[in-house]
Amino acid sequence: VQESRGRNLFFSTDITSEIREADIIFISVNTPTKTQGIGAGRAANIKNCELCARTIAEVSTSDKIIVEKSTVPVRTAEAITRVLKCNDKGLNFQVLSNPEFLAEGTAISDLLKPDRVLIGGQQSEAGLKAAATLVSVYANWVPREQILTTNLWSSELSKLVANAFLAQRVSSINSISALCEATGANVSEISRAVGMDDRIGKRFLNASVGFGGSCFQKDILNLVYLCETYG
Repeated sequence: VQESRGRNLFFSTDITSEIREADIIFISVNTPTKTQGIGAGRAANIKNCELCARTIAEVSTSDKIIVEKSTVPVRTAEAITRVLKCNDKGLNFQVLSNPEFLAEGTAISDLLKPDRVLIGGQQSEAGLKAAATLVSVYANWVPREQILTTNLWSSELSKLVANAFLAQRVSSINSISALCEATGANVSEISRAVGMDDRIGKRFLNASVGFGGSCFQKDILNLVYLCETYG
């Protein structure tokens, strides 16, 4: 931050003027589990994303690319697009999905050397052009083969699925720990033996009381709710 500040990194609380000047705007806000209404206790609350979109539509004076960075339910871009289209200035907004895969404790290294950067957009001429614009930003430091472009819905859903797979690994090794206690096996030794298999890998195989952090429980509940909603 120190090295980049004042060069190509700036902080401001003047939201209105920054929105007007920006070509690309990232929506990076909290999407907690709903506490009331339809889907309470499971569905994600995207109110903050919609409020951001409303502000952008109100104060913008030129066309912009809007990027969902928050973890959102699939098809949230539809809701954001609907809000943005309500502007009465004839402006055009392209909505992209670019989910965040940073992990707590390794955020900067994850940003500098990501496993992949995922960018989803509408498969129209304007949507593909917007996605290519965002690709060109990341291509400054991420190898092009690690930047994946997909349709909007694949990108939105990939984040939830990735977290569900990681949570599933933690749950799986935890469930084996009970058998270890009953048989005299050591779950840490089993985790190491299993993790050395290339097909499985060693990460997210530490047995404990469960999974911590704010994401896994929220995203699994959201994914289950989505599955039920779509039958």
